[in-house]
Amino acid sequence: MIGEDSALFREGLARLLADAGHEVVAKAQDAPGLIAAVAAANPDLVIIDIRMPPDLTDDGARAARRIRDTHPELGIVLLSQHVETRHSVDLVSRGRFGYLLKDRVFDVDDFFDALQRVAAGGSALDPEVVSRLIGARRAADPLASLSAREREVLALMAEGRTNVGIARRLWLTGRTVETHVSSILAKLGLAGSEEDHRRVLAVLLYLNRP
Repeated sequence: MIGEDSALFREGLARLLADAGHEVVAKAQDAPGLIAAVAAANPDLVIIDIRMPPDLTDDGARAARRIRDTHPELGIVLLSQHVETRHSVDLVSRGRFGYLLKDRVFDVDDFFDALQRVAAGGSALDPEVVSRLIGARRAADPLASLSAREREVLALMAEGRTNVGIARRLWLTGRTVETHVSSILAKLGLAGSEEDHRRVLAVLLYLNRP
């Protein structure tokens, strides 16, 4: 499903998705209509612009939080020209979430890969979005013990990359990435038996550090 007030962009995105074999079950041009349409159509994934009517401020982001409350298993992707931080950290923390910037989507295959990751329960965050969400670095940094390479690995984890995806991006072996991830979790004091759960906690520390 698509929530987008620009008719040209909305219809172009719908055609792109349909040509790739996806079914667009509904389209909405304002936030109230988006919320109602999600309830009626029950989609697997919803793509939302942030600035939508009626206020043309952060209506899309606010609608995304309401949708997440009522549809916790729904994949949500914010696709916008703007970076919104007030609602996005909460959405990131609850998973099945992506945030991509329209002007930085350079490859259609990468775009579809991001949508598939979110629909499958993962995340997909543009690096610029990650940078804005974590804000300015301060002295009391919980990640101070991490090496430069470990910070790179953690930043890619925050984008929703798997170990395989991180290995490809940094030109490392899968075993080396596993070693870095284990070291990151140990240095951050994230004990536990479930690796995926600890990865989420590490990403939240990264996004919420002071």
